[in-house]
Amino acid sequence: MATKTKKVAVGGIEIGSGCPLALIAGPCVIESREICLAIAGALADFSRRENVPLIFKASYDKANRSSIKSFRGPGIEEGLKILSEVKATYRLPILTDVHTVEQVSQAAAVADVLQLPAFLCRQTDLVVAMGMSGKVVNVKKGQFLSPQEMRHVIEKIRSTGNEQMLLTERGSSFGYNNLVADMRCMPILREMGFPVIFDATHSVQLPGGAGDRSGGEGRFAPYLARAAVAAGCDAVFVETHTEPEKALSDRDNTISITSLKTLWQMLRRIDEVVGR
Repeated sequence: MATKTKKVAVGGIEIGSGCPLALIAGPCVIESREICLAIAGALADFSRRENVPLIFKASYDKANRSSIKSFRGPGIEEGLKILSEVKATYRLPILTDVHTVEQVSQAAAVADVLQLPAFLCRQTDLVVAMGMSGKVVNVKKGQFLSPQEMRHVIEKIRSTGNEQMLLTERGSSFGYNNLVADMRCMPILREMGFPVIFDATHSVQLPGGAGDRSGGEGRFAPYLARAAVAAGCDAVFVETHTEPEKALSDRDNTISITSLKTLWQMLRRIDEVVGR
């Protein structure tokens, strides 16, 4: 029997035990206002038609890039304006990455969920500042951490009085330029009492595997997503795009919105069978 977790409210949806399987989806980074709104609109339509509890994800800045030449996004000022427009237009909860303590208050004014990037999950000042924001914090497990070590990150956030956390598994480093997703992480993380998310597209990333950028094996993302739902995750995280082949970040592991619609129907059926 799966361990029960608390329910975490994000906008008008809840994630956790007894709640429907949720979806976090969007482009890796805001490429432009027009592209971001187009993706958000397609996802909002999908969410309404399929009754999917959906959180829209996009980053205003991707600070962890392979190369100085890599596209990072519009920056915090313009990026948050675009995310505010997405929120107002499509009534979707918003999740975005935060990379520095100074960005926390600005991002918290717009986003419903502040995401702690995997590479920064041990940065104590940032972790505590995100907890003090009072917002839901999505902690991405570092590729270098065991799932058991996530309890230390949880303790840092709890020290601020914030109990609104989501825990995301996104693969572990496995030699050079490769990740492996261990499905044991789902029950181990859920034993900590908080909802667990599986990041299907980052788990098939090949960090630095394309020379001056990360590569990826997006064709395997649906298989891992299915396995993670069977293992009891509470939500699935995917990077999606209307034209994945043109995405300016993580294009090799981004899946199309059309493919996402088909995948989601299967994930929901698996979730019903395993009965979190």
